[in-house]
Amino acid sequence: MSKQMTNGNLSPDGGLSAEAQAIIDEIDEKNVDFLRLQFTDILGVVKNVSVPADQAEKAFTEGIYFDGSSIEGFVRIQESDMRLKPDPSTFAILPWRQREDSASARLICDVINTSTGEPFEGDPRYVLKQALQRAHDMGYTVNAAPEPEFFLFEEDEDGRATTKTNDAGGYFDLAPKDLASDVRRDIIYGLEDMGFEIEASHHEVARGQHEINFEYDDALTTADNVGTFRTVVRAIAAQHDLHATFMPKPIPKINGSGMHTHLSLFTEDGVNAFHDEDDEFNLSETAHSFLAGILEHAPAITAVSNPTVNSYKRLVPGYEAPVYVAWSDRNRSALIRKPAARVPAASRVEARFPDPSCNPYLAFAALIHAGLDGIEAGLEAPEPVRENIYEFDEEKRKEYGIDTLPSNLGESIDALEEDEAILDALGPHIAEKFIEAKRQEHTEYLIDVSQWELDRYLETF
Repeated sequence: MSKQMTNGNLSPDGGLSAEAQAIIDEIDEKNVDFLRLQFTDILGVVKNVSVPADQAEKAFTEGIYFDGSSIEGFVRIQESDMRLKPDPSTFAILPWRQREDSASARLICDVINTSTGEPFEGDPRYVLKQALQRAHDMGYTVNAAPEPEFFLFEEDEDGRATTKTNDAGGYFDLAPKDLASDVRRDIIYGLEDMGFEIEASHHEVARGQHEINFEYDDALTTADNVGTFRTVVRAIAAQHDLHATFMPKPIPKINGSGMHTHLSLFTEDGVNAFHDEDDEFNLSETAHSFLAGILEHAPAITAVSNPTVNSYKRLVPGYEAPVYVAWSDRNRSALIRKPAARVPAASRVEARFPDPSCNPYLAFAALIHAGLDGIEAGLEAPEPVRENIYEFDEEKRKEYGIDTLPSNLGESIDALEEDEAILDALGPHIAEKFIEAKRQEHTEYLIDVSQWELDRYLETF
């Protein structure tokens, strides 16, 4: 049974579970002196409470208390007491914190509401667990594989990030153009030390842009891994006096960073529910309905999968980012692609619109609920578009029935507020807090005056 279905850190007799005890033993064996108990706020920012390693048993048996009112989108001051419950399967030594005689480690935690003893509905990890429970009830487990891209920038003399890249490489370039290949190598070593299985790494299309692909896993583990990935990339880049950013579009007029997300469903007996050898595209009826559900709810999903003002600087035609609500088995101009699969177990769909600024727990939950809605409703996917949609004019897009994603954060929040399925996926607590935070972000953007406006208008008018 996948880890999203497991319960507790205690054995039936009230002692530590075997898994939790194994972590205690490893902490002793590897001279871990501090534990970082990690969780995320609704915006996907990793938070942590650091405790001495001798508190590990207490963390597993009782949990560690913290003030939830200080965390973005959690609770009000009068409801502040929260408890962190570590997931022992997420234990990992932090490679950049290791010394000869000591080490630091992390555990990813679930957040518990102390007043009820139940999972906190504002915990993004819980929201994803609810999506996976729905899939489980329908007879499926969910696998996910994201491809988070990032930029590496030089730092100034004060150690602050610039937007000056340290290379002039392009897609799949090698040194000397790709001067960051050594940084990627060290990042990969760090990720492997934390249990990642790396499939590939390469320079991306834009200068200073990179991608490291790690192996797929169940959706909860994968969401955990996205947060870990971002942390490792930033920490090891900093050791090279570089700043790593997952901002979707840090440099204008070049490609932005996406997080293409591959999804598949498996039945309880381990069969890929998305594969059908007799289908023209080797996709089952279940897969067709799943991708139809994502297309149906795509405008609302973008509020979660592309959650910043800057996200919509990437989602524009001409820079390889998908903005058209369609799917294809061949080209990458569509919102969803069916990648080639060498074996039946690899049949999957690829959502190409998410970006790495998203909260992975919420983004995966929104995509999964949308797909499951498609299955339950028996939605039929439209015909795939095999032509380059970027070359279509508006009239041809209308002819094909192709809609466009929201063009800014405000429009995507409007779409979210009108989509009951995606609101239900988030739950009332996170939906309210998330919309409130994003409305404020968009309003602040609208009333700000950018350097572009000053350069263009200050001396002209």
